[in-house]
Amino acid sequence: MRLATWNVNSIGARLPRLLDWLATTKPDVVCLQETKCPADRFPVAEVGELGYTAAAHGDGRWNGVAILSKVGVEQVSKGFPGEPGFAVPPAEPTLLDDMDEAPELRMPRPEARAIGATCGGLRVWSLYAPNGRTPGSPHYAYKLDWFAALRTALADELRREPRMVACGDFNVAPADVDVWDPAAFIGSTHVTPAERQALAKLRGLGLHDVVPTPMKGPHPFTYWDYRAGMFHQNKGMRIDLVYATAAVADRVHAAYVDRDARKGKGPSDHAPIVADLD
Repeated sequence: MRLATWNVNSIGARLPRLLDWLATTKPDVVCLQETKCPADRFPVAEVGELGYTAAAHGDGRWNGVAILSKVGVEQVSKGFPGEPGFAVPPAEPTLLDDMDEAPELRMPRPEARAIGATCGGLRVWSLYAPNGRTPGSPHYAYKLDWFAALRTALADELRREPRMVACGDFNVAPADVDVWDPAAFIGSTHVTPAERQALAKLRGLGLHDVVPTPMKGPHPFTYWDYRAGMFHQNKGMRIDLVYATAAVADRVHAAYVDRDARKGKGPSDHAPIVADLD
């Protein structure tokens, strides 16, 4: 089985590139993040022409996750039990402020950040963790709450699912080696002790970090800012992760960052991770 995960940063903008990549790379199961697409507008027909069944979870212009599979899609879970939502603080402007917004629209509502499915006997989760914006902000607290709830939900699933992989954009670099310059990230999210502890607690469930082989330099970065030169200078971060149970991780005989998918005209700011399982 060939498993892949990719933050496409808008499936509408990236669909031709995605279809070409699927046809070339031929993964059996693909986890997508930041699709920015309502579930009922996901390009099911287009990926179906390449042999994929799609399960999508999305509610508008932001977030959005999906799983594509050539080996079946069963037991689909959109979100996870106990998943928190984010409440927009009253003082924070939103696109709804011009619409006589009803007060209940500011109440916490789970976002489209997680979808799970069983594909060919493997339990797969596609995850898009909150960004957190700045330490100490409501968004940062929401991020930590989201990770805590995810850990509880996965712990419950692992009692029934010994073959599981949770992958996607975790928006956390596990260690200093996973950012191009630790000094440049002082005071920023993605590298704080609390965020890294949240990842450690996930691994504490018995999940193994499947570290891919980099295609350039010593670090398997998966994300590079769009700013000029960041990608070509390899000033990136490893924030897209594949966490797998031992029953799955022991079967991985190769994994790599497909850096070529980050090249060319109009790419996502993330590169896919591809893992081959015996």
